[in-house]
Amino acid sequence: MAFVILTGLVVDANTTLGQASGQRPRPVLPPIPAKGDTTHILTKHFTVSSNARKTPDANGFIQRWLVLEPVKKDIARNNILTEKYLRTTFATDNFSNDFTVVPKNDKTVNVGGQELKWYALDTKTFNFNLYHFTYAITKPPYGNLFWLVTVINCPEEVKNVRMSAGVNSGGMFWLNGKEALILSGDRDMIVDNVTSRLLTLKKGKNIIRGAVINGPGMCNFSVRLLDEKGSPVKNFNISYE
Repeated sequence: MAFVILTGLVVDANTTLGQASGQRPRPVLPPIPAKGDTTHILTKHFTVSSNARKTPDANGFIQRWLVLEPVKKDIARNNILTEKYLRTTFATDNFSNDFTVVPKNDKTVNVGGQELKWYALDTKTFNFNLYHFTYAITKPPYGNLFWLVTVINCPEEVKNVRMSAGVNSGGMFWLNGKEALILSGDRDMIVDNVTSRLLTLKKGKNIIRGAVINGPGMCNFSVRLLDEKGSPVKNFNISYE
């Protein structure tokens, strides 16, 4: 018994010394469903969007999105997600050059030689977890490009707002066909990580398009609109058509 206890103490000491000598602690990996979990259902983390009126959550986050099945990309490391790489990739593997087009739910498009389907979904949390989305539709979770579209319906014109986003790992967003912001590099999903210049929401429909890309690791995003004081803008409703 004394030998066993002594051995355990030596192992603990070696582990501690090994970390102290410069070894990095093991990274926290995204949760992987247990082998016995074969449900693959969207309703665990999402609600299928309906025609019912949908508003931002209490903190202004947009929870309703049209999401395209992932475009498979060969990305071994996220450090390749430079601004140049993102712009080139998003221009090449694009479902439409018209950045104001709103895709049809449940319809398919061809991107990069792949036939992919659109899903209209409401996330149950403030952020949209694309890792959970890929698992639910039985797609590989890593090395993907996701296209996103949502419609913001404003009862009146709203000036001087900023689009604010966080992504993991890289991404880009457009408002009414014009670039709003880009998030390059290997990022963690941090709320309000990047904000746009001052924008105007027009009365009626406003189209937000997004693209999020990842190699290895988690993939999710969050988007909201802020006023000049940094407070959430919530006087609109959200639809997928």
